[in-house]
Amino acid sequence: MTQALPLKDRIALVVGASRGIGYESALALACAGAHVVATARTQGGLEELDDHIFRETGRHATLVPFDLVDGGGIDRLGGAIFERFGKLDIWVNAAATLGAAGLTPVAHLDPRGWAKIEKTNFTSVFRLIRSLEPLLRLSDAGRVIHLTSSLATTPRAFWGAYAATKAGAEAMMKAWADEIESTAMRVSVLDPGRMRTAMRGQAFPGEDPETVPHPSELAPLIVELARADLTPPLTVSFKEWREGISGEALV
Repeated sequence: MTQALPLKDRIALVVGASRGIGYESALALACAGAHVVATARTQGGLEELDDHIFRETGRHATLVPFDLVDGGGIDRLGGAIFERFGKLDIWVNAAATLGAAGLTPVAHLDPRGWAKIEKTNFTSVFRLIRSLEPLLRLSDAGRVIHLTSSLATTPRAFWGAYAATKAGAEAMMKAWADEIESTAMRVSVLDPGRMRTAMRGQAFPGEDPETVPHPSELAPLIVELARADLTPPLTVSFKEWREGISGEALV
């Protein structure tokens, strides 16, 4: 791999790629040389991403529109990637939802709304691990980057559904990382902190978006964590990485 294109010819799946952190991650991975497989619910958002990638790189992404609540779709995704590429080198898991109701007291959660949040933020992680692990094992250096939240460890009022499902997903990822420690695969659980995303806008409608970092600022770290020639840490904080005070450096 060259310095200019550290991810040349790598196959990178980005889940939740139509906007925000997923969008910027997919674009950065493509610009670093990877072929991006982009998934999201919205076809239009994926097509916009593909146009952006083509303008920047002259190459197209592979677009897979589907909803993470579709467990069968997740199973088929793994099979389709194997048939086309024979392996998977990078998986960025950036999809999450607050639910249609947004922030709400736990006692007021609607069971249907809870089911949507739980399937998107938690159960899909299990289904994706199950579907993608065999493909990542076929890579010489499989890299998984899972986006988490500080709410997974410090939940607050009205964030119950989001905090609980993100905590479960983070715990599952860390358990899986321990299980595959003897392989060439590595998992990084990344806390982006405050980020200028549509979800944050939903949660904090009165906040000036210019006061928080744009997701593109996170993109260089995503590329760094995806590199095969570096050993990424299990837990990563964007704030600490940006300030150069992370306790676990990439080596």
